[in-house]
Amino acid sequence: MHCPKCHHNNSRVIDSRQTDDGRAIRRRRECENCGYRFTTFERLEETPLLVIKKNGAREEFNREKILRGLIRSAEKRPVAMEQMEQIVDHVESRIRELGENEISSNLIGEYVMEDLKGVDEIAYIRFASVYRQFKDMSVFLKELEDIVGKANDSN
Repeated sequence: MHCPKCHHNNSRVIDSRQTDDGRAIRRRRECENCGYRFTTFERLEETPLLVIKKNGAREEFNREKILRGLIRSAEKRPVAMEQMEQIVDHVESRIRELGENEISSNLIGEYVMEDLKGVDEIAYIRFASVYRQFKDMSVFLKELEDIVGKANDSN
């Protein structure tokens, strides 16, 4: 593993632990040349997963895109980075459990919204407004009414 600071090729592992429910290993390393400490992650290499976009284009699944969308929707909200990463992990797990090589972006968005709704309703509305491309206030208002109705039903 190359040191990110001096680019020396040898480093030693200081600490290893499982993350993402045992699907990845986080390793703290120290460069043998300069002593710089850094973190690496090892993940199981899985078959490529293609996402079918709304316009029919296909692109490789990218968990970072989901995370960026969550970060934007949860801006200035009490949602921890760990919660957002858990949502991404859960969504990816659900997608991979389907056993398909191609998945629609619509289904991914629905999975994200299901998980986000339970974490923060404002972040959910923000995400939904971009994802569902609310055309006017009536569509936005209907989504809000659905949330309020479900909240009242649970109380």
